Amino acid sequence: MRVNDISIILQPTRELVELDSVESPEIVVEAGKNARFAYAEFFGDEIASDYTRKAYRHAVHRFLLWCRDQGFELRRIPPGSVGHYIRTLMTTKGKPASKPTQKLHLAAIRKFFDTLVQRHAIVLNPAASVRGPRVRNVTGKTPATDPAQARALLVSIDVSSVVGLRDRAILATMMYTAARVGAVAKLRRRDFYTDGRQWYLRFDEKGGADRHIPCRHDLQGYIEDYLFHAGGHADPDAPLFLSALGRTGQLSSRPCQAKDIHRMVKRRLIAAGLPSILTCHSFRATTATDLLEQGVPLEDVQELLGHADPRTTRLYDRRDRTVTRNVVERISI
Repeated sequence: MRVNDISIILQPTRELVELDSVESPEIVVEAGKNARFAYAEFFGDEIASDYTRKAYRHAVHRFLLWCRDQGFELRRIPPGSVGHYIRTLMTTKGKPASKPTQKLHLAAIRKFFDTLVQRHAIVLNPAASVRGPRVRNVTGKTPATDPAQARALLVSIDVSSVVGLRDRAILATMMYTAARVGAVAKLRRRDFYTDGRQWYLRFDEKGGADRHIPCRHDLQGYIEDYLFHAGGHADPDAPLFLSALGRTGQLSSRPCQAKDIHRMVKRRLIAAGLPSILTCHSFRATTATDLLEQGVPLEDVQELLGHADPRTTRLYDRRDRTVTRNVVERISI
């Protein structure tokens, strides 16, 4: 399969999922047994995140196809070729790839060739000395909403069916815990638990972090209402949020996957008359900004979002940071 669309890195489309079944590229096969082993290892258990694995495979496949077109062998890729490839990376619309996309592709290529070196498939990593573009973001690009609109979204849901109860519980979970959609989709019945004093949600977060977030009273009520009507799945290993059976208003026994939650959020936003540009990740930015506006310390918000670096947390802050006339008028020159 030849993958040309750079944009599929950013959205979990069907083409991206299909990459899981792609065999080793011809240039890898021709490089010998060690190269094939390294390829299988790198895209097997070496990358923990399914989404990262698919994005990296897309990036590596694009580069290997380019090398093939250039007549390069895997063992003899010229040192300057990786830097040239990254600098000239283009989208399908003929425009230069963004700096974050260039950095993602470079990271994937560098890590892949590191594995090839470790497995003695090649001698040197041609991407080792390549430096990607510098990217400095003051604020993130994820669109955010405000608390009033978030509340309106919850209120707009018809909870006369179990699917409505489920959707309200999912949305409230993302809003009141600031959890990523992937972590919400992984929740099991056992992950909603009490210590005898209060209820918690246990998330399997990005990077393998195991995080326990207390449930505020309304979130606890939403989840309990949903579970009461869902019924029939007392197994603690059963998925907490179940997928719907088409438009029947009933639930299946299958877990609600991240892509299902993405689609549900879009449907609910449109039904509530809210901007469809918002995404599941928007609720993290909304929650973070709301807490910071109330004077909650940055380190507490950082802990809630599960960030290792406070600079990452600041990217979720949507408070107005523009320079005002009042500021410049105070310059005492």
